[in-house]
Amino acid sequence: MTFYTHPESRSRVVDIMLAELGIDCERVQLEYGTSMKAPEYLAINPFGKVPALVDGEVVIYELAAICAYLADKYADKGLAPALNDPKRGLYYRWLFMVAGPWSMATTDQVLGATPSKEQEGFVGYGNYETALHALISGLSEANPYLCGEQFTAADVFVGSHLMYMLSFQRLEPHPVILRYTDNLKQRPSFQAAFAPNS
Repeated sequence: MTFYTHPESRSRVVDIMLAELGIDCERVQLEYGTSMKAPEYLAINPFGKVPALVDGEVVIYELAAICAYLADKYADKGLAPALNDPKRGLYYRWLFMVAGPWSMATTDQVLGATPSKEQEGFVGYGNYETALHALISGLSEANPYLCGEQFTAADVFVGSHLMYMLSFQRLEPHPVILRYTDNLKQRPSFQAAFAPNS
């Protein structure tokens, strides 16, 4: 596998996945504005962003998709509930909720793009308050992880997302959110990824 990355990017989330799996792969560091926008890389990821993962003929360039792909490729490592485990649905819900409506809600908030009451029906998250309520409500059930006692790729993806937002003060430090992220901070993979100057 080849992992296209940059140290000051969301690629650190993939670093957490690789550390949790105990594997490594070839790394190619790209630079903003130059090699990330070069035709060779745009043929891999047309968005011209990192991370991206190439595994033989398979190209994956959405962060949640990379996490899910690696969890399934190395299923013996236990970073996803089994296909016949009822918690597989919960696992999917977290991956898609944070990659979709939650990400859209927080991006719109940062950009100051608040939908009007009439527009709320056209966007998946409705409004930011609804999205935040859904997040906190779901996290209140984490025990200690999203799928109970099993740490999964959803925790890697969701936890990293929340920790980045907290570090940039783009998320209210709600006690439920802090309880969840504090549990993740005990894991060596998160400590390495979020250590100062890492």
